[in-house]
Amino acid sequence: MSQIEIKNLIKKHGQNTILHGLNISINSGEFVVFVGPSGCGKSTTLRLIAGLEEITEGDISIGGKVVNTVPPRDRDIAMVFQNYALYPHMNVRENMAFSLKMRKANPAEIDKKVKEASELLGLDDLLDRRPGQLSGGQRQRVAMGRAIVRNPLVFLFDEPLSNLDAKLRNQMRAEIKKLHERLKTTTIYVTHDQVEAMTLADRIVLLRKGVIEQMGSPTELYNKPANMFVASFLGNPSMNFLTAEIQNGKLLCAGQEIGNVSDYKIPTNYSENKIVIGIRPECVKDGSEGPQSINGNLDLVEILGANTLVHSVLSNKTRMIGFSKKYDYKTNTQISLSFDPKDCHLFNPTSEQRVL
Repeated sequence: MSQIEIKNLIKKHGQNTILHGLNISINSGEFVVFVGPSGCGKSTTLRLIAGLEEITEGDISIGGKVVNTVPPRDRDIAMVFQNYALYPHMNVRENMAFSLKMRKANPAEIDKKVKEASELLGLDDLLDRRPGQLSGGQRQRVAMGRAIVRNPLVFLFDEPLSNLDAKLRNQMRAEIKKLHERLKTTTIYVTHDQVEAMTLADRIVLLRKGVIEQMGSPTELYNKPANMFVASFLGNPSMNFLTAEIQNGKLLCAGQEIGNVSDYKIPTNYSENKIVIGIRPECVKDGSEGPQSINGNLDLVEILGANTLVHSVLSNKTRMIGFSKKYDYKTNTQISLSFDPKDCHLFNPTSEQRVL
């Protein structure tokens, strides 16, 4: 079994607390992505699991064994780094076999494992090349192959695609997903890219300032974000936020009425006189066909091909983004954007926590 338990994990550097008591349980064979902005603690958590940094407080268990003081080489993990970390004087075959040779594994077993990994990753024609003769995507596959041959309990990926261009990132992301579906090895993957998190993860751990903001499946975090930070972090373009005043059972935003309290199903025990309405851009359309609409000034148009993104600025300077099928727009003109209250998320403007 290769489950991982993280209990009350605290990491401090001097007087600065980096991680504030994390509790995470990762099932055997699960693909978990740690995601969040720079400085949130995701890479630090990965390095603590790997044994590359010392724990200040708390426990980390791998396969039921507490590994707080176990050296990295004895934790039965394999790590894939952002910078590949390949030996430039060795060819692909030698790079993949190196860790097994250091363990004095049987030569026949080494050859077998290298062959299996190279076939799995499409490296058969590259085994005699050195890293300097490979593309970025090929080097990353070699780094993955070096991890695979060890047959570890756990794979750790530390932002492995950051150095690749957009096309290669998409390709490698698909390869990593397929690889996990074949091997079913417990995997922890660190990234700042919400697209990677959404497409790869069985479960996402979203961190901010060393605290877990929300943990769950990609669809759970996307469709029911716990707070405005989660709602804004996941999704591209980011969620629209409209601050509305509640007056006599009506909602007013930027001086415009956008429906009744009952339309949005605001709880009867909600006591604030303002509420934040979150609407994802894909739920906002050009025109006034929807149940509710709001007028603004067309500020920016982004043509994406199949769709056009229209950016509107309301009278209170709030920006609102929606989708359209049209292309013939002129900026600095009035535009109406419509939406359905049933597609909206509600947040408390003071706490920024989810209301509904």
